[in-house]
Amino acid sequence: MDAITKWIEQQDMARFPDNEIISLVSKAPRFDLAESVGPSVRLAELVDMAFGDGADFSLDYGTAAGNPALRQEIANDNGVDADDVVVTVGGMHALFLIAFTLCSSGDEAVVAEPVFPLARNALAAVGATTRALPLRFDTGYRVDLDALRELLSPKTKVVSLASPQNPSGVAIPEHTLREIVAMLAEHAPEAWLVIDETYREAAYGDDAAAPSAACLGPRVISVSSLSKCHGSAGLRIGWAITRDAALRQALVTAKFSTVISCSPVDEALALAVFRQRDRIIGERRKLLAHHLQFTEDWVSRHGTHIEWVRPDAGALCCMRLKPAVFDAAAVERFYAALAKYSTRVAPGPWFGDDPLVFRLGFGLPTLTQLAIALECVSVALTEATQVGGR
Repeated sequence: MDAITKWIEQQDMARFPDNEIISLVSKAPRFDLAESVGPSVRLAELVDMAFGDGADFSLDYGTAAGNPALRQEIANDNGVDADDVVVTVGGMHALFLIAFTLCSSGDEAVVAEPVFPLARNALAAVGATTRALPLRFDTGYRVDLDALRELLSPKTKVVSLASPQNPSGVAIPEHTLREIVAMLAEHAPEAWLVIDETYREAAYGDDAAAPSAACLGPRVISVSSLSKCHGSAGLRIGWAITRDAALRQALVTAKFSTVISCSPVDEALALAVFRQRDRIIGERRKLLAHHLQFTEDWVSRHGTHIEWVRPDAGALCCMRLKPAVFDAAAVERFYAALAKYSTRVAPGPWFGDDPLVFRLGFGLPTLTQLAIALECVSVALTEATQVGGR
């Protein structure tokens, strides 16, 4: 432990715990199967539409709620009004503002786990007591409504879910979400249902995307961003959608008090993304469909070593090293072999899952790259079980 880290802990300043998932924004290996994104949009694809001949773009402040035209595009895509939308600096900013606005010390928040850790950390950082709703590999990461009911109390202020989930890519059926809304109204009337829908539109091929959850009820908040389905993580544009006018105003005020506004350049480029939405998302859905099928075929050839839960959407899925084949030492050898071949997957403990589980992202830019990367995983599986294996 270095001196600065020790000092921070002594001062009780470590509100956000360290998590190895931060490595995803550090130097990447040759084959990064830990990521959950598809190919990124290139800036040149957007500049002409965003700015046209207006190279003299005025770098003023943006509005606190977000660019009105951008909010209208988001609203159109989710079946709500533009006034229901608050544009944020990525989806994580939206999740933090929601936690900061709705929760205080002593409040409780139910979080489905495994989970993208920053979603849980935001709630804990504002003093909420987080209660885990376990989602398990053996049950296909499906929500257990009876288990959720047991976690609810009058202190519950937020129930945080993702659909499709990160890391599994498993979606929560609409009828289940409606049951959850009714359950909260009865057992936790002060609670808000927060649904992270970042991967919702990343369907496969001609599959229909699930409908937005934004209209499921007055105490439902939908969160999303351009990072995953639209290939534009670098724009740092996300949003929260709420039909409650008072909450919306509170989120706008919280945004203004933290970042004032989003970058007007990012918002202009985001608007260009939406205006090319059909092309951008359409191309990615075709790629995801091909890559998913390739991944599924690869899994079927390695059934002695691994098993998986097939995702419903997104460039991500959960795989499990078979317990009968991999002991703790073999798991360590597997990750060491991957590192040797400059390949990375996302270990389950990053998300609060079993060490035998890992998230695999199959959204690499080309099928050839995916094939080479998965071959590296194949070799690592073999090496891990041959060297002193069981």
